[in-house]
Amino acid sequence: MEEIRQNSLKAWCLAARPKTLAAAVAPVLVGCAIAYYYDSFQLVPALACLLFAIAMQIAANLINDLYDFLKGSDGEGRLGPLRATAQGWITPDCMKKGILAVVAFGCLCGSTLMLYVGWQLVFVGIFCVLFAYFYTSGPFPLAYNGLGDVAVILFFGLVAVGFTAYVQTLVWTSVVTLAGLATGLAVNVLLVLNNYRDVENDAKSGKRTLVVLLGKKFGLYLYLASGLTAVLLSAVLCLLIEANLFGWLMLLPYSALHFLTWLKIRKIEQPIQLNGLIGETSRNMLVFALSLLLILAIGCVYYFYVG
Repeated sequence: MEEIRQNSLKAWCLAARPKTLAAAVAPVLVGCAIAYYYDSFQLVPALACLLFAIAMQIAANLINDLYDFLKGSDGEGRLGPLRATAQGWITPDCMKKGILAVVAFGCLCGSTLMLYVGWQLVFVGIFCVLFAYFYTSGPFPLAYNGLGDVAVILFFGLVAVGFTAYVQTLVWTSVVTLAGLATGLAVNVLLVLNNYRDVENDAKSGKRTLVVLLGKKFGLYLYLASGLTAVLLSAVLCLLIEANLFGWLMLLPYSALHFLTWLKIRKIEQPIQLNGLIGETSRNMLVFALSLLLILAIGCVYYFYVG
């Protein structure tokens, strides 16, 4: 890799981990699709949700970059993409300032949503900021204590999808809950891939992920099961909104792509080779979000023209 100047724009771009930003975009897309399903889509709050979600994802990445370095999890044996703080691309003090700047920008974007919902939404924003911090830092970091998967499903599923839909519709229904859980599981697949790759290094550094606690074979099948469970919940959603056969057909591309990626993972013997599947898993995640969008669109057609 070419030399990267310390604290340069390129260093910050790498630290933001662009390939992971699909995890922020996908739930907002689904939440907006739900708002459209309820004939309540609004562009301004949708954009505010998108910017807030992206900012929180980047903040979580930067916090993870800094605190994994401070905890010694990003040592010489690291298999994943190189981290900015560990490589000296960004100094720890500068990283802290960057985290504050990104969080402030996200909160500024999110604060506009109070115009649509009310001041109570500030508590949701605080909750999201705390999640970004406590995911890898604090006295009980979630990612280090087997709760990373639960946190991702909760925040990138129910919270991100649910509140993107809520600020536009002002309702929370079973459609929101099903779509939120399904999306959270689809997003969590990316975390499972990273934890599967890093299982040996995580065990040495004291990072007790579910894959460390339950074994590498468990991680392999957790990857498969997370995606397939997301498909199953989406199939139930099809029944709920009467999308039925056409809706189920929309799930086939993601199901096939997810299974094919899993087969590649199963054949890989050198963990470092799994880095090549990070982008592929992120692509699958976006395909899943688009599948839900199409399912909800089919539900709209049925409601307005058939039902």
